[in-house]
Amino acid sequence: MRASFLLLLLTFLVGLCDVEGDTDFRVCAFNLHHFGDSKSKKTNVMHTLVRIIARCDVCLLQEVRDSQELAVPQLLRRLNSYDPEHDYASVSSERLGRTASYQEQYVFVYRTDTATLTGQYQYPDDRPGDVDAFAREPFVVRFNAPRTDIREFVLIPQHTTPTNTTKELDALYDVLQHVKTMWETEDVMLLGDFNADCAYLAKKNRKYVRLLTQSELYWLIPEKADTTVRSTTSCTYDRIVVHGERFSRAIVPFSAKPFNFQLEYRLTEEQALEVSDHYPVEVLLKDIAYKVGHKLMSKNDSPTCGFQRAKHTDNLEGFGVPCLVQDQDRQQKNTQQLTLTFI
Repeated sequence: MRASFLLLLLTFLVGLCDVEGDTDFRVCAFNLHHFGDSKSKKTNVMHTLVRIIARCDVCLLQEVRDSQELAVPQLLRRLNSYDPEHDYASVSSERLGRTASYQEQYVFVYRTDTATLTGQYQYPDDRPGDVDAFAREPFVVRFNAPRTDIREFVLIPQHTTPTNTTKELDALYDVLQHVKTMWETEDVMLLGDFNADCAYLAKKNRKYVRLLTQSELYWLIPEKADTTVRSTTSCTYDRIVVHGERFSRAIVPFSAKPFNFQLEYRLTEEQALEVSDHYPVEVLLKDIAYKVGHKLMSKNDSPTCGFQRAKHTDNLEGFGVPCLVQDQDRQQKNTQQLTLTFI
């Protein structure tokens, strides 16, 4: 009887610690590369998009150019048909851009059964002395996700202009401070295609970006992770950043990464590029079961230590490296102890 109980407990704990588990809450950001009426008519492309987005509880879509307002509703219909276990809805920004000929929208697609939209705010981009800092000013949203450890959080999206990346990334810090004050919260995530690598963010300019220099911000996507589809490029353009130690501790260790849909769905590069020239990036938020599971593993362990802050602004190495090796070692040791007891 005791052996059976220990085996059941071990199975339960292993399931809780699996970062790919179904219970964790996944936040994604995906640059769809000119998503509009034309792309929505390609059946194979739409099927792949639906498979990608259906993995996420909340997914930020960028480069949405749906002037006829047909592509996003079609995407939602396909999502709800593909995954009837969840109900998907969306909230969109106004069309953003400095010229009438080229405008984009930010669109958040989310599962209504796991997340509730509790606020939305279009940043006016009228800060004195820095008016029109963004080509596509952030469309800020707030979600309540009751089964997550963090419970409620704010998302600030940004698709920077490649030629103005340094200025826009620095201006995001002002948006962060404004939103924190307006909504009285510290639990904020910034995400999107930051163009924060290679030629668009020169090392010599990183010291001018407060989003990089301030110690309360944690960059989660590993610095050498390639978020581009083309085999000729290897750049970490797409990022996820969280504000504050509390939010960093609410992240599932080692879960922040690009999702290589080309490899996952066995596509050629040409087929993948029809979908997008970017891979989505994602991160898992701990749910209540995850937290309970870790307390069961060892009630005397210290809480997860979050993610390391970078020490040098000319090198992002370490921004997304979790200082959670000790947690992993503890889990392995506890699992070994359970196994030895069972034997």
